[in-house]
Amino acid sequence: MVAVIIIIPMIILAVYQIAALHNYSTAYDAIVRRITSANDYNLNFKEEMDESMYKIVVEAVTFDEIDENDDLINPYTLIDDARENFTNLKEITFSRESLDWIKRILLNLDTLRDRINEIRDNLQETGNYEENIEMLESDIYILTELFQEEIQYYIYYETQDFEAIRLSLDNQVTNVILTMIVALSAIIIASVLVNILVTDSITKPIRMLCDKTAMVAKGDFTTRTSCENHDELAILSDRFNDMTIQLEQQVKSIKLEQENLRYMELKLLQTQINPHFLYNTLDTIIWLIEGDKNKEAIDIVVSLSEFFRIVVSKGRDFITIREEEIHIKSYLQIQQSRYKDILSYEINIPEELYVYQILKLTLQPLIENSLYHGIKMQRAKGKITVIGKIIDEVIYFHVIDNGIGMNEEELKALRKEVEKPGSKQSTGFGLANVNKRIKLNYGNDFGLDIKSKKGEGTDIMIKFPAKLTENRGIEVGYE
Repeated sequence: MVAVIIIIPMIILAVYQIAALHNYSTAYDAIVRRITSANDYNLNFKEEMDESMYKIVVEAVTFDEIDENDDLINPYTLIDDARENFTNLKEITFSRESLDWIKRILLNLDTLRDRINEIRDNLQETGNYEENIEMLESDIYILTELFQEEIQYYIYYETQDFEAIRLSLDNQVTNVILTMIVALSAIIIASVLVNILVTDSITKPIRMLCDKTAMVAKGDFTTRTSCENHDELAILSDRFNDMTIQLEQQVKSIKLEQENLRYMELKLLQTQINPHFLYNTLDTIIWLIEGDKNKEAIDIVVSLSEFFRIVVSKGRDFITIREEEIHIKSYLQIQQSRYKDILSYEINIPEELYVYQILKLTLQPLIENSLYHGIKMQRAKGKITVIGKIIDEVIYFHVIDNGIGMNEEELKALRKEVEKPGSKQSTGFGLANVNKRIKLNYGNDFGLDIKSKKGEGTDIMIKFPAKLTENRGIEVGYE
């Protein structure tokens, strides 16, 4: 009889505990699934949307072609997937604060779609590039940033339910203890000890996880949690650590990318208008005037004027190959006046290429590299040759010098440097910038290729697709 009296309360207690833990586990897993589902978009949505819209705005790809691009995702597909996901979350979310943020997320997605529609309409008309860029920066980037912030708030309020679950679990444990007291006073002490151990093993990891979650919410992504249990808490602890690791890596990646972009922009400005180049040219003009070499001074002034007129080009990113030829010829004429003892040059660009377009400042950095790292370093007479040709609707330019050249190790290092623009090393920055711009506008199948032999010289080849310029009659100085 005593055994029956003891066993029945234990069975009741066991059933009660199993039911309580099942409810707790179900509620806990539901929160984890909602947080995980929302966090997936928090990590990927902004990056994928911003990249796709940027490529569309700069006309590297169109809305009709983007589905065929393996590296990009259609913005409408991203919005539709996000809407479906958060609509499903809305059906299984019970917290009032979390529901409010889901509603804001859905409204934000509608607004984002409207802005994308406006950009799409603008792209069908020419001359709206600056407006589209402004819309990209002031609308798309801000809306995707707001989308991330709204997801963070949603995740934050979802994590608040952990504390409610813990309190509920404490109440359930208390009820178990009361049931034990009523059922059999003889097993109160043992039951209390057992329940204290069970409670501590469950609530301690929850408290720790709540504290760590609060730290993450405040921006500390280096925090980690540990759990010696082998249950759902251990799984959640591992998932929490995975999430913080990904967030930490994402934040570091964003900071590094922003730092590299700022550095690259600064170096690009310095490369485009090198003050030392301007100072040295002006000194040469003064020297020629003082030596009564007025005609030579006038020729350099004309070349300098043509050089900077192309640099400005009324803000255009693309110019004709004819204009690019005038630009590099002006640059070489100026440099030859300074290095007449060591520099000669030859430009062979067929007239049939003049009507095609080229990214501004494509050839000048290559020639500058050949001059300063090839010809000038050998301290002897050298020659730079520029050759252009078109084969199967692809334009090829070769900038060839007979300078000091490079061995295999140096060539390998330069090729590696060219493939990582934004590096804080000065060597190869101009080449890396040109390579990045070509790939960004035309794809990874185009760009630079460098060949060199020590003591024989260097051949820098650049290729890009042949596209006729929209304004074929443009000549320098008559825009």
